[in-house]
Amino acid sequence: MARMPVVEGPVTAGQVFSLIRDGRANTRSEVGRVTGLSRTAVSARIGTLLESGLVVEGLDEERSPAAGGRPPVRLRFDQDAGVVLAGAIGRSRTQLAVCDLDGAVLATADLDQEVGPAAEKLMPQVVDGFVGLLEGLGRPATEVRAVGLCIPGTVDHLTGASLDSPIMTGWAGVELAPFLRELTPAPVFVDNDVNVMALSERRGHLERHRDLLFVKASTGIGVGIVTGGQLLRGVLGAAGEIGHSKIPAAQGRACRCGDTGCLEAVAAGWALVQSARDSGYDVAHVRDLVRLAVTGNADARHLVREAGRRVGEVVASAVNLLNPEAVVVGGDLAQAYDIFVAGLRETLYSQASALATRELVIVPVTHGDRSGVVGCAAMAIREILDSAAVDRVLQRRD
Repeated sequence: MARMPVVEGPVTAGQVFSLIRDGRANTRSEVGRVTGLSRTAVSARIGTLLESGLVVEGLDEERSPAAGGRPPVRLRFDQDAGVVLAGAIGRSRTQLAVCDLDGAVLATADLDQEVGPAAEKLMPQVVDGFVGLLEGLGRPATEVRAVGLCIPGTVDHLTGASLDSPIMTGWAGVELAPFLRELTPAPVFVDNDVNVMALSERRGHLERHRDLLFVKASTGIGVGIVTGGQLLRGVLGAAGEIGHSKIPAAQGRACRCGDTGCLEAVAAGWALVQSARDSGYDVAHVRDLVRLAVTGNADARHLVREAGRRVGEVVASAVNLLNPEAVVVGGDLAQAYDIFVAGLRETLYSQASALATRELVIVPVTHGDRSGVVGCAAMAIREILDSAAVDRVLQRRD
């Protein structure tokens, strides 16, 4: 009985590319078998992909040709056919990277910046930083295929602008793509920092867990939600904004959002720093508090653990609602992982249902403090290299 093709309906060059990129078809005959395309149709689509540079064809160096036979020829995705730029923009620190088309980081840089700079001041520095990284790699701007950026707070993913962020004052409604236009005409994609950190797990926990919550505990608190491997943003991009959920422990406490009673008012980095200062400690950022905690300071350890407990209260409800396989913990407070997660576990497992937590695992972020730029690259790559996006690019070339 003939094997039915895996891909149903009309098969485009973009779909063939996805098969090659994912390793599901590595030769022309495999493409034909998986898709049901004729040899002529396979050649036409692969020819288009070879011309685009996204796919290369060559001898399989790991396999010797059979005696008297033709050398085996393999198809593969060429991750060096261009680069993506990634920028994780924060209130007090911005991280930049140049990555290949598979998301591997080729070069990075951190920008020194004042706290809470305006977009009009910071974005030209971001562009200059990208220029320096490209020059250092010897890669011209013409090789840039896409740019991925993230900023804290709710983001309009379609316009590439902040909708609302207590951290980034003055950024609301400012589209970021125009700042990049002198450097590259490549598409610019923008999302909030927690969402892209969740996407950074494409090369990490998402390889094993298709349903996860990514908890970012830093200056602010948020959750990235991935279900069935797909990121959930919500109708206004505000999915996972748990930092402003109301909890009893914060009743009457002022939050930087202008409301009272928010989780952030007792568990976010800015609130912890204020508490430490009130106790006489000279700390300027939550990273300073974390350093005290990991070196054994009892007061700092208590603040970090209590923050974990409060975050766990809210995450417990999310676990009951979504039943994820994993909770991934990242952000500056994750640098004191054991201390923070001890508090998180305490309230999460006591307040979530036994069924929802039966197989739940809590794990540290895969890419550490580089998860922002790794996630920005993953977001941009997803947008430009899915099958439909590749087809659009190839149609423009014709």
